Amino acid sequence: MTLRTLVTAAAATMALGLAVPSGAADASMNSASPRAQSRGDFPAPTPGDFVIRDFTFGTGETLPSLTLHYRTIGTPRRDASGRVRNAVMILHGTGGTGEGFLSRTYGGELFGAGQILDATRYFIILPDGIGHGKSSKPSDGLHARFPKYTYDDMVRAQHAMLTDGLKVNHLRLVMGTSMGAMHCWVWGEMYPDFADGLVPLASVPTQIAGRNRVMRTMIMDSITKDPAWMNGEYKEQPHAGLVGAVNLLMMMTSSPIAWHKSGPTRDAADTWYEDQVKSRVAATDANDMLYQFNASREYDPSPNLETITARLLAINSADDVVNPPELGLMEKFMPRVKHGKYILIPTSDRTRGHGTHSLPLVWGKYLEEFLRGLETGG
Repeated sequence: MTLRTLVTAAAATMALGLAVPSGAADASMNSASPRAQSRGDFPAPTPGDFVIRDFTFGTGETLPSLTLHYRTIGTPRRDASGRVRNAVMILHGTGGTGEGFLSRTYGGELFGAGQILDATRYFIILPDGIGHGKSSKPSDGLHARFPKYTYDDMVRAQHAMLTDGLKVNHLRLVMGTSMGAMHCWVWGEMYPDFADGLVPLASVPTQIAGRNRVMRTMIMDSITKDPAWMNGEYKEQPHAGLVGAVNLLMMMTSSPIAWHKSGPTRDAADTWYEDQVKSRVAATDANDMLYQFNASREYDPSPNLETITARLLAINSADDVVNPPELGLMEKFMPRVKHGKYILIPTSDRTRGHGTHSLPLVWGKYLEEFLRGLETGG
């Protein structure tokens, strides 16, 4: 793929991680069928819904019916004891959906015949997390009365979907981008024997603090302090609040090199920005966005990192504003992960800031090496 193609794809990759509230970038990369977009010829996904009755959240709130939407590609294979050996679950980021992984720049680089996650060998599972995509979310009708879910709730629901819905009793691999990467750490601690390998892309295994927390708070405050929000019972989207939230989100996930290529002149930059805000705001529900960011409030795997027994490959990029390497957090925490390895990708004309997590062309070789290690036990 050429550099020009990578630059054009940058907006599409953002929907897979902490970037675009559900819809804007998804729409740009899903205008054609997944097979038409993919470079690799992988099988068409099979969609499904799993309904959990009387799901209880960590807050004590309950939902009589919680729906998790998902897509699968490939066929599960079991060993002589009945354990599934080839299942791979990939988890999206804040505001994204599992469908985003069907893009040409992601699934087209991973799921095709002979590629790293060849769908003829692996059983690939792409869920929509609680509050996202076609899974249960505030905009379905409960608005601000929807239970205030956390990452722990999201992981518990994913586990129920796998075991009770798909009858998958083991995962070869859990991968995730941004929020989905943070879910990988939670998976490793909450269900230590369920997955052989964990690959979090663009995350740090500790509570969200400092600038990261402040930016998230700014996004949430922009929505709730707009009088048009009306405590979540708005008849029309709180436009000013959403514009402010989207502005913060764009800066949070920005890449100077990619942005300069998108707007190399003053007028081009103005036009690009205007188009970005218009499309993102139009595709966003304020309550959904508010809940998506609030869900990270209790995330903190740092006290229990020693309990992670799965092999783990953490990948970050040096130009990531959300997880800046200069804080030295990964160097502090990774030695506590028994079978952990950390890769920091240097800034280049191929990286896209936080959005690098969704470009297998940049980090695929590390994933391939990691999978070989899982196969050989090395």
